[in-house]
Amino acid sequence: MHLHISANPKELGKAAGSAAAQLITQAIAKNGFANIILATGTSQFETLRQLVSEPGIDWSKVTMFHLDEYIGLPITAKASFRKYLKERFIEKVRALKAAHLINGEDDAVPECERLGKLIIQHPIDVALVGIGENGHLAFNDPPADFETEQPYIIVELDEPCRKQQLGEGWFNSLEDVPKQAISMSIKQILKSKHIICSVPDSRKAEAVKNSLEQPVSNLYPASILQSHANCTFFLDQASAAHLSPGTLSTLHK
Repeated sequence: MHLHISANPKELGKAAGSAAAQLITQAIAKNGFANIILATGTSQFETLRQLVSEPGIDWSKVTMFHLDEYIGLPITAKASFRKYLKERFIEKVRALKAAHLINGEDDAVPECERLGKLIIQHPIDVALVGIGENGHLAFNDPPADFETEQPYIIVELDEPCRKQQLGEGWFNSLEDVPKQAISMSIKQILKSKHIICSVPDSRKAEAVKNSLEQPVSNLYPASILQSHANCTFFLDQASAAHLSPGTLSTLHK
């Protein structure tokens, strides 16, 4: 695991997006294709902006999987992650080989099974993820399920998670925030060959500290990334503010 610390969110996004582009290009050069996972939310704005602007990626050889989505939210809703990915990624690049979006409007159980069968056939080269204010990884809120082998699962969203979505401006009231979602599981995320974790903003500083400095625990779901050999946290000065000097000297490159 490594740290890359930038001055601000824009510079963080440039670094993370460029790193992702390089890994995608390398996978295509080696295998003839690349399989990727994309996250959503405000933490990914600048990273995705940089990724779609990167030259030289043959997007027709890229298959994209979606990290998580609310249950019961129509694609027309402001907070729909399908809407987010279509507007901020899919419509910005040349036609992908495939884009496997999560449909939270359909029956969630068969949707999890459908996506699970697909992702098993597509080993992931690069996963772009973030972490929540409560330390969640995807929508795996604490205490997260570290054991399930299912690639996609139905999860309950805790109040801190739902308040974060409200605070970021995606919903008009806490009552409007769905209480359930479909999320990629922890074990499935960890199967990715490379993980790029983009985490800007001071409101994530405590979650970043817990993820990097607490023992690995499902009470700090993103702490599991400590166990991944090829994970890089891309932080800005604000999100890195609570890290100890020892962590900075050990992991910062």
